[in-house]
Amino acid sequence: MLAALRHWAVRSPHPAAAALRSARRGFSRFTLPAPRLVVVPMLYVFLALRAVVYFVRQKFIAEPLLKAYCTRHGRGVTAGIYVPWVKGRGELILGDGVRLNGKISLAFASTFTASPRLSIGAESDIGHNVRFVVAREIRIGDHVQIASDVSLRDSSGHASDPALRRAGAPPAFDDVKPVVVHDNVWIGAGAQILPGTEIGEGSIVAAGSVVSGTVAPNTVVAGNPARRIGTLTPAGP
Repeated sequence: MLAALRHWAVRSPHPAAAALRSARRGFSRFTLPAPRLVVVPMLYVFLALRAVVYFVRQKFIAEPLLKAYCTRHGRGVTAGIYVPWVKGRGELILGDGVRLNGKISLAFASTFTASPRLSIGAESDIGHNVRFVVAREIRIGDHVQIASDVSLRDSSGHASDPALRRAGAPPAFDDVKPVVVHDNVWIGAGAQILPGTEIGEGSIVAAGSVVSGTVAPNTVVAGNPARRIGTLTPAGP
C-alpha cells in the first residue's frame, strides 16, 4: 500500500501528486537566514563545547583504556577520541610518543603462539582505521608513518586447502609469518601489508599497494603486487 502510494506521488500526472512533488522540492530547498551577528557566536560556542567533549573523551577515556590494554608503554603515548578495538589476548607494546589517530582495530590470534605481539616504536604515527591482525608478531619501528585504512597482518586467517578451510581449520603454521616494518617508513593510505613482509628502513609504500616479501631500504614501491618504482637518497647530517 505504502509503496503504491509512493509510486503514485512520484510518477502520477495528477494535480495532487504534482503538488506533493512541488512541496517536497520546496521543503528540501528550505534554509534559514544566517546573520553573522547570531551565527558566529553560535559557532564559537559549538566549537568550544566540542573541544571540551573531545578533550574529556581523549584524556579521561580513550588514552587511559589504551594504556590499560598495553603490556608496556612509553611516555607521551596519545590516542584520539576512540578506544582501540582489541580482540583476543596478546602483547601490545608502545614506545615513547606513539600516536594512535582515529579508530584502530587489533585482532590477536593465540593459535600459533601463547602470546602474539604487536610492538610499535617511538614517535610512530598510526592513522585512522588501521587494522592489525597478529597471530605471531608484527613489529613496527621508530618514526613510522602509517596512513588511514592500512591493513597489516601476519596471517591470512584461513587454511589454503579448500577441505581444511571448509572444516574451519586454521592456516598452516608455515603460512603465519611475522611482519617487520623498519624505522622511518611511510605507508600510504589503503595499503595492505601481507604475511612475511619486511619493509626496509626509510622506504615508502604508495597508497593502495599490496606488499609481500622484502622491500629494500630507501625504496619506493607501488602497485598490486607492489613493485619498486624508485629509490631514495637519504639527506646527509
